Amino acid sequence: MIRQAVENDLERILEIYNDAILNTTAIYTYDVQSLRDRKVWFHNKRREELPVLVFEENNSILGFATFGPFRAWPAYKYTVEHSVYVHPIYRNHGVGTALVKEVIRIADERGYATLVAGIDAFNENSIKMHLKLGFEHSGTIKKAGFKFNQWLDLVFYQLHLTGPENPTDG
Repeated sequence: MIRQAVENDLERILEIYNDAILNTTAIYTYDVQSLRDRKVWFHNKRREELPVLVFEENNSILGFATFGPFRAWPAYKYTVEHSVYVHPIYRNHGVGTALVKEVIRIADERGYATLVAGIDAFNENSIKMHLKLGFEHSGTIKKAGFKFNQWLDLVFYQLHLTGPENPTDG
């Protein structure tokens, strides 16, 4: 089941997120977060009316996803960037795909025109999943990060959504 996250989900979300920090190049940061950090993040998402979705099965959170602004400037208001993280045991079992499909549905329903995914270039499974969902490669930033004693390339994929009926500059 995919549903909106509640505060009681934050410990499991934190566990999944910190695992990605410590063991993958999915997140270009070095330091794990605290539960307090995740609570601030969660409350900011709520205040901004941005989704935080969880994939729950047998009363356990297997993964989570969200989206937020792509860039801070107003002209980017119709573009959002999403993120999706899955517990290592449940990767490659359709959890991430289901979460991204729901993110796509919500972003499209809210009138966004473009959904962006920033993916580490070595994350072939994520790239394949995004391609299957209709995302197109839109660019690569070489040596965008440095983690685990290696340079990391960041690839961007985008999905064209319906967008607003009457976009405005204001």
